Amino acid sequence: MSETPSVVNQYVSELRDVKIQQDRMRFRRNLERIGECMAYEISKGLNYEETTVQTPLAPCQCQCLSEDVVLATIFRAGLPFHQGFLNVFDGAENGFVSAYRYYKDKECREVGVHVEYMASPNLTDKTLIIVDPMLAKGHSLELALLAFLKNGLPRRIILVSLIASQEGVNYIKKCFGTHEEVELWCAVIDPVLNEHCYIVPGLGDAGDLAYGEKL
Repeated sequence: MSETPSVVNQYVSELRDVKIQQDRMRFRRNLERIGECMAYEISKGLNYEETTVQTPLAPCQCQCLSEDVVLATIFRAGLPFHQGFLNVFDGAENGFVSAYRYYKDKECREVGVHVEYMASPNLTDKTLIIVDPMLAKGHSLELALLAFLKNGLPRRIILVSLIASQEGVNYIKKCFGTHEEVELWCAVIDPVLNEHCYIVPGLGDAGDLAYGEKL
């Protein structure tokens, strides 16, 4: 998406800009707006059925979504991005998982991921869309998906990231590339991770920028 001129490029540039980042409300809103744009693009590939609605003047044939959609995200950075998708798929069920990264070594170079909490509806035969703004190494997204799959096997799985690293994309492809029901959508793919596993150029810590620094 970032290779095609659109307003999404403007939103991404503002998310990256260290000056604009000082405005947390704008940062959250840009995450939400990009979520709305990506949800619209994804909606083009979903299934619809023809239904009849009654206008004040006459019956009208309309195309309405025929899939049961479940929107899911990872606390806490994913919440504004998730809200953007929910603004579009406003009748969707929702799922949430808490997953946080921690460093396994004193040099803060080896990263682990811990999943602590998960809540979701039954996912059997539904379309599961998991949104997470940052895809660094890919481990958080992998573990989140595995956690959700404990609640049933979706008919279709769509993984969505705003800014991904090439390493993270490669990892997700390695894990799920042979599964035809799994799709990966990224607005931007950045080239590298630094020694602390942050995406470069990236934008920093999305959770801290959206909600304030954590201890």
